[in-house]
Amino acid sequence: MELPLMPPLAPMLAKAAATVPPQPESGDPTWSYEPKWDGFRAIIFRDGDEVVLGSRGGKDLARYFPEAVEAVKSELPEKCVVDGELVVPREIDGVTRLSWEALSERIHPAASRVALLSEQTPAQFVGFDLLALGDRDVSIEDFGVRRALLLDCVGGGPSCHVTAATADSAEAMAWFETFEGAGLDGVVAKKLAGPYLPNKREMIKVKHARTADVVLLGYRPHKSQPGIGSMLLGLFDGAELKMIGGASAFTAARRIELLAELEPLRLGDDVVAEGEASRWRSAADRSWIPLRPERVLEVAYDQMEGERFRHAARFLRWRPDRVPDECTFDQLEVPVRYDFADVLAGGK
Repeated sequence: MELPLMPPLAPMLAKAAATVPPQPESGDPTWSYEPKWDGFRAIIFRDGDEVVLGSRGGKDLARYFPEAVEAVKSELPEKCVVDGELVVPREIDGVTRLSWEALSERIHPAASRVALLSEQTPAQFVGFDLLALGDRDVSIEDFGVRRALLLDCVGGGPSCHVTAATADSAEAMAWFETFEGAGLDGVVAKKLAGPYLPNKREMIKVKHARTADVVLLGYRPHKSQPGIGSMLLGLFDGAELKMIGGASAFTAARRIELLAELEPLRLGDDVVAEGEASRWRSAADRSWIPLRPERVLEVAYDQMEGERFRHAARFLRWRPDRVPDECTFDQLEVPVRYDFADVLAGGK
């Protein structure tokens, strides 16, 4: 492989902000706005039949996504480096949206399983930056130039696309509100002037953030330290209390405190061997300790996928003023249901 930029290459990153940065009141626009894709970040390197799907950590994801490798050979330029996301669109209730669950299942050690899933849940690639084309290093040029070149050489095929983008901050905020229904994660703002800066937080991201009052169903012990590893959370759907995900990321001291605090709620010596599946763990890691469903807590979450939190929630506070029966799905926001194709360049 002989390219102007070679793997591994750290991607340019984004820093969080509360709102979309506005354009200047006069003069040329400063920002380009895009929907924020919630997939696996991948910088694709192609030199003829040689293809690397470089992950954010520098590993090659090609063995897990053989269908994406073939799509790159068919749909991307002969020699190129393209930054983007691997996603798995699936039809859900008549609308094609992203499935994080199907995507995360693609990271599997068994070759036979990888081959099966590549047919059952094929991934697609959404490009949002062009870093090299032929023997030309375009990462040193302004993003406005890179974006124009990206539109010229990527897209039009069934599996490799270009994300939608706009210079209108009002439209970007409308996307923030509406495109979540397609399974997206927020909005990213990029400076039109400036080079690609690997491993630098030069972009702005505005993500969905919400809170919910949920019922504590149980906990998982931490695998390597004393105390709890995560809380398991539920909401009522009518009379049925359904598990919707977990909350973790506690300090070592807080894990021990929580274990002592929750022990009086334990339902005997029972251990449940099924339940909320972790994104990366096998079924062998899914045992948990059930508790009497008496305590309510408030958590922060980004968005739902079906009846579950897409990512782990964050514990905010106990809610002794709330009773478990009040914790229902009705409190959750339901995003407008947009289709995957609506979030691609030329998709409308």
